[in-house]
Amino acid sequence: MDKIPIRSMAQRDYRMIPVDKIRVVNSRSREKKQLEENARSIGEMGLYKPILVNKRNLQASGMYELICGEGRLLAHVQLGRTHIQADVWDVDEIQAHLMTLGENIARTPPQTIDFARALKEMHDYGMGWDELSAITGKCHAYIQDYIRLVEQGEERLVKGVEDGVFPLAFAMSVAQSSDRSIQHLLMDAFDSGIVNSRNLRRVRKIIEDRLEKGKDLSGRKAPAPYTVERLKSDIRNMTCQKEAFVFEAGQRESRLMRVLVTLKELRRDEGFVTLLGTEGLADAPELKGQYTI
Repeated sequence: MDKIPIRSMAQRDYRMIPVDKIRVVNSRSREKKQLEENARSIGEMGLYKPILVNKRNLQASGMYELICGEGRLLAHVQLGRTHIQADVWDVDEIQAHLMTLGENIARTPPQTIDFARALKEMHDYGMGWDELSAITGKCHAYIQDYIRLVEQGEERLVKGVEDGVFPLAFAMSVAQSSDRSIQHLLMDAFDSGIVNSRNLRRVRKIIEDRLEKGKDLSGRKAPAPYTVERLKSDIRNMTCQKEAFVFEAGQRESRLMRVLVTLKELRRDEGFVTLLGTEGLADAPELKGQYTI
């Protein structure tokens, strides 16, 4: 894919073109209030920033194709104006679409799922990791994991990362874990400090919604009130599960130690040692750490 050309101010092609000669390629829904505000501003102050159009298919179709500025174009139509100032480009379809995404993402707050979707779409259209890293200020690995979450439909996890509830690495671990292992993952995160009393409620809410309502954000319901008692209960339950895990690990270690001590005693029996030699098991494995009995 050819990169979008960079033009100096002297190379820019500004024209007043008829609004009815502009075709909107990828229309987006807009709030009526915002459209009215655009029209009021342009009506009172004029158009500060020209729209962007593509003339690549002008000869064949007689129409310019809009790259960016649909809101400004609609405001001109609402004001009854017949012409609008445009910055005219001559680029292929993919370049034009990337320019549209680039303009849109510049106005999209990073703390939104729309930002993540736009990054994925820009990558799908051929934008490289270097350019995406420059847009986000993040390294290649971060962007790759970020886009992977979007590809997997993990909108709730993406929102959790964007809102600062948990780091991207934790979101990736959740996405790659089975539903049955999520609770253990949450316990490990609590032990390591990723999850604590301050963010526990939000982390549990995101994970519970993901399990119960799905990965995307459609059909969201108002969250149930989260009381201090429920917070205490959650921490108490997680502590109990951790204590049970530690107890079970201790029991298994104790049984292992008994087996090792028994084997040590047996190796003092000449008949047993002879039997081991007969079976080709005379060389005992070396144990390291606290088990070097």
